[in-house]
Amino acid sequence: MPLKVLSALDSARTQLYHFTAIFISGMGFFTDAYDFFCIPRVCNLLGSIYYENKMPIHVKALVNGIALCGAFAGQLFFAWLGDRMGRKRAYGFTLTLIVSSSIASGFSIGRSPGCVIGSLCFFRFWLGFGIGGDYPLSATIMAEYASTKTRGAFIAAVFGMQGLGILAASTVALIVSAIMKSAGGDKPSFEQKDAVWRIILIMGAVPAGFTFYWRMRMPETARYTALVARDARQAEQDMSRVLHLDIYEIDSYILSTQTRHPQFGLFSMAFVKRHGLELLGTSSTWFFVDIAFYSGNLFQNDIYHEVVGLKKQCQYTNPLDEVFRTAKGQALIALCGALPGYIFSILLIDRVGRFKIQAIGFFFMSISLFALAIRYKSYWLKEHHRYGFLAIYCLTFFFANFGPNTTTFIVPAELFPARLRSTCHGISGAAGKAGAIIGAFGFLYASQPRHRENHGHDNNCRNSYPTGIGMKNALIILGVACCLGFVCTFLIPETKKRSLEENELELAKTDADPCSIQ
Repeated sequence: MPLKVLSALDSARTQLYHFTAIFISGMGFFTDAYDFFCIPRVCNLLGSIYYENKMPIHVKALVNGIALCGAFAGQLFFAWLGDRMGRKRAYGFTLTLIVSSSIASGFSIGRSPGCVIGSLCFFRFWLGFGIGGDYPLSATIMAEYASTKTRGAFIAAVFGMQGLGILAASTVALIVSAIMKSAGGDKPSFEQKDAVWRIILIMGAVPAGFTFYWRMRMPETARYTALVARDARQAEQDMSRVLHLDIYEIDSYILSTQTRHPQFGLFSMAFVKRHGLELLGTSSTWFFVDIAFYSGNLFQNDIYHEVVGLKKQCQYTNPLDEVFRTAKGQALIALCGALPGYIFSILLIDRVGRFKIQAIGFFFMSISLFALAIRYKSYWLKEHHRYGFLAIYCLTFFFANFGPNTTTFIVPAELFPARLRSTCHGISGAAGKAGAIIGAFGFLYASQPRHRENHGHDNNCRNSYPTGIGMKNALIILGVACCLGFVCTFLIPETKKRSLEENELELAKTDADPCSIQ
């Protein structure tokens, strides 16, 4: 027989508390996306203010990618902490770190380039460290709260706040740059330009700080309390209070299940045999999708400049014009491609299934990227084909979000045992951030043209950049990454309409233990 508190969670009707949990966890992801994807606008302004539009490529890559390095470490650390001391307690640490680091980033010290960039990168690393911890904890908490029927949609709704965060990053950049441009005219002062990027960064602390009180009041998840902390009575009391259910648990049951179920560790051969391929599948697919997803998001400016015909950075007499126009382009991509993808995932994830959505997403992402790359110069760079390029470019984000960008976040929270769930999600997410780091640092270098030609302003804009393999070949590499992600998807089983305990292979139906959870 199953634990009554877990059965009650799996069969519970959707209640107000479920939506409260989605909002609380989702605002963390709103903040995460805002902080990650506001940085291209900030980077442009830093280049204009401190480097006279000639920011060295290694500095640009560092500013764009340092938070991802922090996220890589944060996912591993806080995921482990979530399994050791509880999801709720670790959750509070991540939020505190995110809020404080967002504010500190906006107050990066000094006026010399080295001082400003050094302090900004320091604070951005710790911001990423906190954001990284938010990934496994939010996913695990939502998975352990939700019912079997709606679990996929609820986790997807949490992750879908990422789309709103990207849109908010663009909106804030639009508003702040417009206000400062209005105040400073065509030639804003150093102080006005400097204030723009600082305000954009500080605003990232607002949504996270807004939910701090409610996040601290969330009870520990029943699955952690009952299955890991071994306190079924406390789990019963917590869930009875928030779900308004009358649950009576048998105290002796939890003792027998914890004694008789195998308690193998993460680095044991038993884990490798039961979950090794699944962990390889969740890690590899997240790695490949983030290469494509973060490359496309962080370096939209470069694509806009080359394809859509926007001016290069050094061609703007007012750098706030560039912030405004590129933010408008990012908002358009988010509205037309990213947000619809998140919505489709929320609506269909529990009907179509994780496996199918992920495979379909990877397939059409690769098709879209190859379509953009193969005839990049001969077709897409012509003026009357540019909007067709943007349409297909939007499709890559649609199928990323109605596909592997969402499912890679969901599945690791469903497959693994409760005592290792957060850790395994963190390992998978850290693999994803390793892919994002490759995208953030590698795409910028790789997309540079093979040969430098003297085109006046354009040559001056990029005179410090080394040659690369060209945008066409860079897009082909992203398409290949999606193809590899499609192949690795077949390592992952379908998890829809199954309880978390049924998804744990250690509690398979072949287990002869009469206390096994069926």
